[in-house]
Amino acid sequence: MKFFASCAKGLEYLLVDELLALGCPHATATIAGANVEGTLQDAQRAVLWSRLASRVLWPLAEFPCEDEHALYRHAALLPWPEHMDDTMTLAVDAHVSGEAITHARYAALRVKDAVVDTLRAATGARPSVDVESPDLRLNLVVRKGRAILSVDLGGGPMHRRGWRRAQCEAPLKENLAAAVLLRGGWPQLYAEGGALLDPMCGSGTLLVEGALMAADVAPGLLRHGDVLPSRWRGFDEKAWADLYARAHERERAGRAALRDVFAGSDLDPHAIRAARENAAAAGLRDAIGFEVHDVAALPVQPAPRGLVACNPPYDARLAADAALYRALGDALKRAVPGWRASLLCGDAELAHATGLHARRKYQLFNGALECSLIVCDPVRPAMRDDAQPRALSEGAQMLANRLRKNLRNLKSWRAREGVDCFRAYDADLPEYAAAIDVYTEADDPDALWLHVQEYAAPANIPEADVRRRFGEVLAAAREVFGVPRERVAIKTRARGKGGSKYSRAGAGGGESFVVREGQARLQVNLFDYLDTGLFLDHRPLRRRIFQEARGRRFLNLFCYTGVATVQAAVGGAAETTSVDLSATYLQWLADNLGENGIGGSAHRLVQADAVAWLEADRGRYDLVFCDPPTFSNSARADDFDVQREHVRLLRAAVARLAQGGTLYFSNNFRRFRLDADAIAEFADCEDISAQTIPQDFARNPRIHRAWRLQAR
Repeated sequence: MKFFASCAKGLEYLLVDELLALGCPHATATIAGANVEGTLQDAQRAVLWSRLASRVLWPLAEFPCEDEHALYRHAALLPWPEHMDDTMTLAVDAHVSGEAITHARYAALRVKDAVVDTLRAATGARPSVDVESPDLRLNLVVRKGRAILSVDLGGGPMHRRGWRRAQCEAPLKENLAAAVLLRGGWPQLYAEGGALLDPMCGSGTLLVEGALMAADVAPGLLRHGDVLPSRWRGFDEKAWADLYARAHERERAGRAALRDVFAGSDLDPHAIRAARENAAAAGLRDAIGFEVHDVAALPVQPAPRGLVACNPPYDARLAADAALYRALGDALKRAVPGWRASLLCGDAELAHATGLHARRKYQLFNGALECSLIVCDPVRPAMRDDAQPRALSEGAQMLANRLRKNLRNLKSWRAREGVDCFRAYDADLPEYAAAIDVYTEADDPDALWLHVQEYAAPANIPEADVRRRFGEVLAAAREVFGVPRERVAIKTRARGKGGSKYSRAGAGGGESFVVREGQARLQVNLFDYLDTGLFLDHRPLRRRIFQEARGRRFLNLFCYTGVATVQAAVGGAAETTSVDLSATYLQWLADNLGENGIGGSAHRLVQADAVAWLEADRGRYDLVFCDPPTFSNSARADDFDVQREHVRLLRAAVARLAQGGTLYFSNNFRRFRLDADAIAEFADCEDISAQTIPQDFARNPRIHRAWRLQAR
């Protein structure tokens, strides 16, 4: 069966990972939730164990819903005596959009009437309504003329864990607190002996949630106690009892082994009293230490490693003071310089006010408020002593001269095209086989980062010479660009079994920042992955997409981090659809869209095998971009080989083109041969490779090939 798990916007891909870890066979992210394939027991396990889901909805029926009469008629057709009896209480939650039905409470009332009337006709009695704690809670969604009616297996909002007894103004929801902790890597840090600190703890949500997470306490244990979350007749009570018993065993073991590594403080004594009351209700009275003091008085922490999880004030109810954020950042640098920090800030400006350099940034929604979550690791990176630069060797000096010449040659082109991120060197000198890419931060044109990739040296070159030459590449690059070591990301080739392979290295580690391409703002990460999130050689092709996208329906297959999607959206695309198998890349795309203020149902993100999805899809698109990998294999999809599969792929993609639509196809497989005869059967095809190679890649025109296709 397919069921739906809802969550706060921004948590979708984190929720998918959690559901898969809980044993669900398949889950894909969608707006504010995840579509899940699994059994009823999988859904009930999610009710008990999910820390991120808001609700778990098991569908009873989906039907056309042109108006209120159709809603009542279809709802009344369900066999309600199979789902409840007249002694049970009922509640209906509704969410509607579109023009047919515009009032959610009225839609809920019509469904309630259908249930009550059906049961009265069958039994002569009617159930009662209980909106707070019903025996059966139903959920109705009406969108685009379709209605889905589901059982709410959790019986209500799952962020209510059952331990909150007191609260301050604007408390953080528990499932959002779990997301802050998970993004900060808290479970792994705790397993490694780390501590947890919240220096602005309010009513203690982050600390209580973190302690229960460390103690392996299922979120549903306190919420439901010995009471079933739903008395729906289809609920598998035996499976729930088994899940509940195993969760209790894990809780007993986890609480017994829980270490005393939790500390919180706040300037408000009322908040600290509320936090202590909540901790006691969660069975953590002695596990968490609370103190009253200003964040500026935060003492140096004894633990060498840990996580600072914090939700500083930021909304209309709690004044957002940039000076307070700066004080928080200064206190953390002094008290926990080597720790990691996961801070949920009001927006990017307040996050910047902390003075901390974020390794990763995420957009999350606290209710209707869009927030910025930053992860810093460590809080204060170690500064390197570069005061005494070494004199360059003869080879490094020669390379530095070539770099300066390249920069002069590219200067007018960069100014004319507005290029901030570019390739400055590409094995121009054969003995120095490397590529040097320059990235400029969007909000600070003086902040440069280098991405240096080593090319595989011939096997007859001694390893010592390879290492010496690459060291000279790095020395020359730092000399010319004047960047510290921590702003240089290094990808080196390591020889070993199976040939040479890239390995990641670099002083900085994990830095994520925003760059600009044309009118788009894009997040890049030079350290954590072999690629940075932005293929610089595709810049001209993305410019074409930007120029041709206005008012058109855009499809991005194998979308990676979705830079082409962002360019289409910024260029005025009517709607975009982006498909990739990787939840990590789709989250990256979601962050890129958010960075440009783009969101909503017009921009669809699909986690799926692109070929299988394309062949099943029935949509029409005016503009399609397809840049597949050379080869990929995954446990969740069939193996893909671009040479073997490209005709099948392009046939399916061209079939989805609207009249007059255009497909841009590219790949970087050096030995790729397009099957022109097979493609001529269904498409007109033009090789546009030469037009899509930018000036900074002119030395390497085989970096990729590209074609423009239109249906015959």
